[in-house]
Amino acid sequence: MTDWIIAPILLPALTAAGMVTALRGRLGLQRLVSVASVLGLNALAVALLWSVTVNGPQAYYLGDWPAPFGIVLMLDRQSALMVALLAVLALPVVVHAIGSGWDRQGAHFHPLVQFLLMGIAGAFLTGDAFNLFVFFEVLLIASYGLMVHGGGKARLRAGITYVAFNLLGSALFLIALGLLYAVTGTLNMADLAQRLPALPAADTALLRVAAVLLLAVFAIKGALVPLQFWLPGTYAQAPGVVAALFAIMTKVGAYAALRFGTLVFPPDLSATGPLYADLIFGAALGTVALGSIGVLGAQGLPRLAAFAAISSMGTAFLAISAFTPAGTAAGMYYILHSTLATALMFLVVDLVTRGEDGPRRQPGIAAALYLAGAIALAGLPPLSGFVGKLSVLQAWRDQAPLVWTTVLLGSFAMILGLARTGSQVMWAPHATPSRKPGLLELAPALGLALALVALTVLAGPVTRWIGLTADSLHDPQAYIAATLLGKG
Repeated sequence: MTDWIIAPILLPALTAAGMVTALRGRLGLQRLVSVASVLGLNALAVALLWSVTVNGPQAYYLGDWPAPFGIVLMLDRQSALMVALLAVLALPVVVHAIGSGWDRQGAHFHPLVQFLLMGIAGAFLTGDAFNLFVFFEVLLIASYGLMVHGGGKARLRAGITYVAFNLLGSALFLIALGLLYAVTGTLNMADLAQRLPALPAADTALLRVAAVLLLAVFAIKGALVPLQFWLPGTYAQAPGVVAALFAIMTKVGAYAALRFGTLVFPPDLSATGPLYADLIFGAALGTVALGSIGVLGAQGLPRLAAFAAISSMGTAFLAISAFTPAGTAAGMYYILHSTLATALMFLVVDLVTRGEDGPRRQPGIAAALYLAGAIALAGLPPLSGFVGKLSVLQAWRDQAPLVWTTVLLGSFAMILGLARTGSQVMWAPHATPSRKPGLLELAPALGLALALVALTVLAGPVTRWIGLTADSLHDPQAYIAATLLGKG
């Protein structure tokens, strides 16, 4: 099965290339090929999940070059789970783009989506820090094209801000990688995990600088305070279907922070462990508070959904910052939940706001979908947000007053903000009702709502599987052995 590890990267890459060269201007065929590619990605994700569950971590060596000298792709339970989440999210996004006609608003929508899927899948599967940077750049280029899809001054302005922040992150990433290579002579993450504990004391200062710079990069990608400024404008101005797909891009930052925090800079690494975890913890608390206040004061649905995305990232990072198996498991479950819930909210925003000149009374199905998204984002029962937030609180029971107060007050502020905006927009007492969305527009949002229900109903087996994943992250010897199996 190891030869299939590269398939989630190759499939969208080849699909995008084929669309640009052979299907230029043939939207109908592009739609068909795009849906087929995403369905294929889902099939691959299921196969990889099964394989890693049965066989454990596996490595793919590009060009058959041994690690750490060659490029290595790594499949473990965490990367397989994130690829599966990407595949599950991509299907409703592509279908919604087709049903709503958003893919008609600009050239190359479907190739850009495929290139974005390639970049995100590569970021999840790479076992090398430099190639993580490469895939970050691939997804940045594709996401900028999608961000400005359809044009408009406001969208272009937000896109420039988005690119500026991420280019800053790219520069910091390169500097951090240079420092890491200077003190260790490698950028393979498993090799770093073996070399850093034996690093001479004289090099620990450089290592701490590299760790802080990398954390800043992951904070930009994950919209952590104080580096979250790019997200509200970007997500609010982007087409709703694009913002829904962007729901998983911030999770790339959380994934990278967790991967480095358990493998490269683990808590027991005296040079960086406590510093790395403490910085994430403080920033995560601030992110929860700022996002919740933003939801409470947001004007309009797009900005409300954007601030809700910030708050959800704060909660996920808060769980991760514990760097315990329980905290990691809670964070991973919450990442699954918040990705689906945020995407649902942005699809509902697109259904409600597109083509409207102000608040209008919404059809029952749109209002019901908004209610489901609001309940999920606020963390209310009976949906998976309640399970996720409860798990996060339990992971931090040793610091209950500070963490519990921040999360619970933040949830209360989100409830008020979501209820206020819902009352104004979804059930506004206007004589003229909104247009009724078509079935192909509604189906993706309904599918995401059902996925949240399934995540709630199957919370037991899902959390057990994730618990084993968290245990493997905090005991990475199998991952390191699989990566360096071909070490020369």
